[in-house]
Amino acid sequence: MVFLCALLCPLWLVLFLVISAVSLSAQKQPEHLSRVQNRDWPVYLGENGAHYSPLAQINKANVKQLQIAWIYETEETGGLQTSPIVVHGILYGISPSQKVFALDAATGKLKWKFDSGIVGTQPDRGLAYWESGSDHRIIVGVMNFVYEINADDGSAIARFGDHSRIDLRENLGRDPASVSIALTSPAVVYKDLFVVGGREPETLPCPPGDIRAYDVRTGRLRWSFHTIPHPGEFGYDTWPKDAWKTIGSANNWAGMTLDERTGILYVPTGSAAFDFYGGDRVGDDLFADSEIALNAETGERIWHFQGVRHDLWDRDFPSPPVLVTVKRDGKDVAAVAQTTKHGFVYLFDRANGGPLFPIEYHKYPPSNVPGEVAAKEQPLPTKPAPYARQLLTEDLLTNRTPEMHHWALEQFQTFRSEGQFVPLGTKQNTVIFPGFDGGAEWGGPAFDLETGILYVNANDVAWTGALAENTSDDSSGPGIYQSQCSICHGDNRAGSPPAFPSLIGVGSRLTSGAIADVLQKGRGRMPAFPSLSATQIGALIGYLTLSEDQMPSPTEPALQSKYRFTGYKKFLDPEGYPAVVPPWGTLNAINLNTGEYAWKVPLGEYPELAAQGLKNTGTDNYGGPVVTAGGLLFIGATNYDKKFRAFDKSTGELLWETTLPFSGNATPITYEVDGRQYVAIAAGGGKDPKSKSGGVYVGFALGR
Repeated sequence: MVFLCALLCPLWLVLFLVISAVSLSAQKQPEHLSRVQNRDWPVYLGENGAHYSPLAQINKANVKQLQIAWIYETEETGGLQTSPIVVHGILYGISPSQKVFALDAATGKLKWKFDSGIVGTQPDRGLAYWESGSDHRIIVGVMNFVYEINADDGSAIARFGDHSRIDLRENLGRDPASVSIALTSPAVVYKDLFVVGGREPETLPCPPGDIRAYDVRTGRLRWSFHTIPHPGEFGYDTWPKDAWKTIGSANNWAGMTLDERTGILYVPTGSAAFDFYGGDRVGDDLFADSEIALNAETGERIWHFQGVRHDLWDRDFPSPPVLVTVKRDGKDVAAVAQTTKHGFVYLFDRANGGPLFPIEYHKYPPSNVPGEVAAKEQPLPTKPAPYARQLLTEDLLTNRTPEMHHWALEQFQTFRSEGQFVPLGTKQNTVIFPGFDGGAEWGGPAFDLETGILYVNANDVAWTGALAENTSDDSSGPGIYQSQCSICHGDNRAGSPPAFPSLIGVGSRLTSGAIADVLQKGRGRMPAFPSLSATQIGALIGYLTLSEDQMPSPTEPALQSKYRFTGYKKFLDPEGYPAVVPPWGTLNAINLNTGEYAWKVPLGEYPELAAQGLKNTGTDNYGGPVVTAGGLLFIGATNYDKKFRAFDKSTGELLWETTLPFSGNATPITYEVDGRQYVAIAAGGGKDPKSKSGGVYVGFALGR
């Protein structure tokens, strides 16, 4: 156009048009240029859920020069699992009590903070961002509410929902006052919609795990997908009649992944309640423990795969799936990869759900618990091989010391250990290996777009579990404890620290008011129990504050589930270390083109054991990795050593590590501002009862 004007117009007019065009372009481009100059991380866990960045300024040659660029201290305790986002050079994060804040992503300087007035007591793993023109919004869960916040100044969006928020307890077909739900994983944004799941109790009563989409601008509910089908809906016949009215969960607590190109939303779900006894939900229980592909615009089902039929082991799909591209017969295939608690990767064609590695259905033993009908078959992929051990045998018992080995052997001889999908019984403890936390967990895997390699960090520790017949009325203190609390804290109230604390002597540590507050609001992994009346709470507190020699002997039959879980028991030796041989946690690199492993290394160590020469044992780890075009894999996650590490993504060689203020039980991010690449992680700890917890965000960059 300018060239044509030069032929037809005077020179002064040409100059005027050129200058005007440049000026107009400058006025229209700040947002676009910001995207170019600030290589953002605008979506939870990265685009396509892949935990991948094309940035390469920090690379294998210079990663040892990484140093702290900024620190943001929330001045709170309680731990962090948040993976922040960065948009237009601003980092958005969440504090342990669920205050939302914005930082200058280059300096860590606070720009604004939003306090809803609600003290969050559940994990809050991320945020979502939406924009249209000059309207920029943060979408964030605070317990059972979803708020929208002006991303520019931190003010609440008054015209959204009811006074800037919607209540997720509503529209679930239950009395909202009795519903416990919390948005622990962030919403997924598609056009003018955002879609949510939610964390729910694992005992009855609890709400159904509906997947719901809301209008971004108004908060109006646009569609719901019933994971416990209603009459006339697909899958209804896999449940008892009208199960949707009484059975709960089958919820998406781990998060979802959107293919923006096709508008398909991939939703992993968890088990139905009650987790370990399903006599009141006999059938396959579709869509619990499933991968569901939904039309993001309408909520209509496109395809599904059920990973566990009639789940009796709490084998949820534990993380958002990853959208990947793999090679098949020389062609690129768009696929979706889903990791599992029991140590397998499923790989499906994104469009139709066809498995890209064969899936075999294996037969498993029936349940011997009255009323229970276990599924006869369960599916497992033939490739890749599992990234966690599958069967606990004598040769895998700890040999850390002869005394510990002898103790472990005595315990093992009392267990039932036959591998995956063995129904729990009432006569002895059954081994769950890998344990109830996985295998893979909520941090999710990373996928390298360049090589087709999937990186999965995993736990590799055995747990045990058993059932017991309920013997108390659910209005009594013992009965309420059995039906609602023993699942985590055990029949003997001893728990399984650090995941599930002991309640023995809780009356000497907390007042009755403080115990009631936790019951009503939840804390950490523990959900709220709004369905308990004031009388029931009083009875439960009375029971919890009794000394062991005062505990009554329950005699009355239960009114809830016929059987209860006797408590999560991690198989630890008397000194608190895993009673199996290392590795106790691993980092795995799997080539999804071939299904073969590129490498596998232990992840984490216990500092006190390392000082004694027992290094590289691996440990429990929570929070995922990030992989970059610079040849690096960054990960925190480890519970006890507080380390943040960078590995050579090709070989698994450790290239750099640093010690964080608290354990980094969160997935890191990487981004670029004004030509400088940063890596940031939330460090709050909270998984090690011997260490303090906090709430610190740390940004790293190369020295200038």
